[in-house]
Amino acid sequence: MPDRRPVRYELLARCGKARRGRLHTPHGTIETPAFMPVGTRATLKGLTPDQLAETGSEIVLANTYHLMLRPGGPVIEALGGLHTFMSWDRPVLTDSGGFQVFSLAELRRMGEDGVVFRSHLDGARIELTPEVSIRVQNELGADIIMAFDECPPLPGTPREVADAVRRTIRWAQRCQVAHANPRQALYGIVQGGLDLDLRRECFEALAALDFDGYAIGGLSVGEPPPAMWGLLDAFADDLPAERARYLMGVGTPRDLVECVATGIDQFDCVLPTRNGRKSYAFTSEGPLRMRNARHKLDRGPLDPACDCYTCRRFSRGYLRHLFLTGEVLGASLLSLHNVRFYQTLMASIRRAIEEDRFAAWRQAFLRTPAAGASEESA
Repeated sequence: MPDRRPVRYELLARCGKARRGRLHTPHGTIETPAFMPVGTRATLKGLTPDQLAETGSEIVLANTYHLMLRPGGPVIEALGGLHTFMSWDRPVLTDSGGFQVFSLAELRRMGEDGVVFRSHLDGARIELTPEVSIRVQNELGADIIMAFDECPPLPGTPREVADAVRRTIRWAQRCQVAHANPRQALYGIVQGGLDLDLRRECFEALAALDFDGYAIGGLSVGEPPPAMWGLLDAFADDLPAERARYLMGVGTPRDLVECVATGIDQFDCVLPTRNGRKSYAFTSEGPLRMRNARHKLDRGPLDPACDCYTCRRFSRGYLRHLFLTGEVLGASLLSLHNVRFYQTLMASIRRAIEEDRFAAWRQAFLRTPAAGASEESA
């Protein structure tokens, strides 16, 4: 029988554990492995939808927690849903708000029903439950929505991580019952910290619920990167080959390469745009701080290997001038370049998998200056 799910994953090639595929959605096809830029409030700061499309981005992520506060799910639904609201005719994924439970810990109280927040905007009391999260995501109308989960802290006690896993499973069941839009794919989120047995326990329970795809949450929250890579190497291939695999909130260029090698298909991270606003550039020659005095008289492009608008038109000297004078154009131009850098990296990964040379390509990449780029090295 034909697959009638709203989102369908097509596996095209493998090289080791690395997967080359396509994710078919109601708003277009996504080539995988894919990087999803983060448009928290239905926008990538400083970039128009046309500029974003020119970077090669095929899908963006928007944040349920922030959009339920402003302008609200019913408002976005009345204005035609997220795609119309933000004038983006390609796929969109919304997170569940579960990570905000983790990141806004000082503002919340958690119970079995869900989480009660104090709004970071005005202190208003907000209740976020599995049912509320799914209702808001149904109103937003993204192609892919996420089950509401509990992200345990790392390091966390074994009891804390185990309790989060079991609550995530119970909440996932409630999310499925609440989900009311058959045109939206619903992904389950696998929790478990760095405990392989708990990860497998969580996934087995979620697999019985037959989600449209599976995400791996609760990583890149403070653990050493090699610990994350090792956990994924042991676990990612447990996930079903016929469904997309999404690693949430990751990461640096090296993280992307290392995690593709374990079998991951989708990634999101704020690093390209957040770092761009801080004058930090990802380049083939390694990370650059554009406020640095060594760029003052540099007529060369930001990255001679890049074909983006920023690199075609502007010198390093000019970009430095923009940041030193506080011109917002600097943040836009570096954000544009950084997103293009990430999308070019993903295209190179896909090509290497297709040509059955990803293992050699990976080793060569890890020897380049670009592999050292991260927020911490900025």
